[in-house]
Amino acid sequence: MYVLVAGGGMVGGGLVRRLLDNKHDVVLVEKCKELCDKLYAETGVVAINASATSIEALSEAGIRKADVVVSATGADADNLACAILAKSFKVPTIIVRMRDPAYKNAYIVAGVTSIVRVTDLMVSQMMMDIENPEVRRITTIGGGKADIFVVNVPDGAKVAGKSVKDIVGSRRFPHQCTFIAVYNQQSEEFSIPRGNQMINEGDELFLISTAENIKKAVDFLTAKKRH
Repeated sequence: MYVLVAGGGMVGGGLVRRLLDNKHDVVLVEKCKELCDKLYAETGVVAINASATSIEALSEAGIRKADVVVSATGADADNLACAILAKSFKVPTIIVRMRDPAYKNAYIVAGVTSIVRVTDLMVSQMMMDIENPEVRRITTIGGGKADIFVVNVPDGAKVAGKSVKDIVGSRRFPHQCTFIAVYNQQSEEFSIPRGNQMINEGDELFLISTAENIKKAVDFLTAKKRH
C-alpha cells in the first residue's frame, strides 16, 4: 500500500519504521527538518520537510495516490486539517492520532476512518500488565475499547473439560467476550473453535473482549477447582 504519514515523532516515526519493514510504500511529511533528516538517514524513507496542513506538501507527497493517510503530529488542530484535506482528495482510509478528546466529534465530522488515542492504549496496556500478568495482549482495536488477548488454561481449571458453548453460556462469563481461536499445546493443533469444542488444561485461548470485561473473563477461565 501507499501510505502517507504526517508527523515523524515517536508515534509517526515508529509507524514509518514498521511500515517500511512490512514493505509498504511510505512517504513522510514532517515540519521539523532534524526529524526528517534523522528518519531518512535511519530508514531511507522519502521525507518531505513541510507542514501536513499544506496542500502543496501533501500533493508533493503523492496524496492523490495514497491508500492510507495517517496524521500523527503533536497537535490535534494540524491532524484535523490534514484529515480534512485527505478527505478532499478522496483518500480511502484516514487515521489520526488524537491527543485531546474534545476533538473527537470534529474528527468524526471530518470523515476520519479511525481515531487512535495513544494515551488510552498505553494505560490499557499498563492496567493489563498490573492486573493480569498471566495474560498476553496481542493487539488493541477500536481505539482502545477492545483487546485481542491470549490466556493459558491452568492445571485444575474449572473450565477444563467443558465445551466452548458451555463456557460462553455461563452467566459469569462476560457476553462481550468471544473465542476466536484455541491452540492445543499437546497436539500442536490450532483451531477456530465451534460450540462443541472441548477446552483442555494447557490450552491457549485467543479471545476478543471489551477492555472492561477482560479481567472478568480471565478470572473465569483461570479459576481452579476446589479440592
